Amino acid sequence: MAEAERIIGTPDTPEDSGERAQAPAPRTGRGRRIAVLFAVAAFAYALDLGSKLLVVAKLEHHAPIQLVGDLLELHAIRNPGAAFGFGAAFTIIFTVIAAAVIVVIIRLARKLYSFPWAVALGLLLGGALGNLTDRIFRAPGVFQGEVVDFIAPRGFAVFNLADSAIVCGGILIVLLSFRGLDPDGTVHKD
Repeated sequence: MAEAERIIGTPDTPEDSGERAQAPAPRTGRGRRIAVLFAVAAFAYALDLGSKLLVVAKLEHHAPIQLVGDLLELHAIRNPGAAFGFGAAFTIIFTVIAAAVIVVIIRLARKLYSFPWAVALGLLLGGALGNLTDRIFRAPGVFQGEVVDFIAPRGFAVFNLADSAIVCGGILIVLLSFRGLDPDGTVHKD
């Protein structure tokens, strides 16, 4: 009987009961968190892909459309670089970075027990997939494609929905980190 109690974690003697640390409760819901991650990623990716298809079909090579006076307009451009057009000569490097981010997120998903982290990583994954799709399939060629950007606030860089998903996911990750919440669902105080 003592062997069975030791295996299932009950104290062998009354003295042991006060000395043992409480084992953490088994975590459940990892599958649901992974489903949330991939659902958010699929939603962000679909919105980005759909918006870019529409922009290329209806807005490219046309005059910009003003949405909020001169504060916000839709203006189709092709961006070979990163944010703000930086690094136009390094398109292949941005492609590799986006692919690496996707691999890291998918690997991290195995340890995911936090709903907010699932949302944040889903946004990053969907955004990275959206821009990676442009890099692979758009002109001028495979792994050198230019990203379709079209949201143009006055005085700011032109961007797309994938960029927005990446930024929102990144901000959420920073906030979660400041709150001490890890992807595995544990909370730490530093």
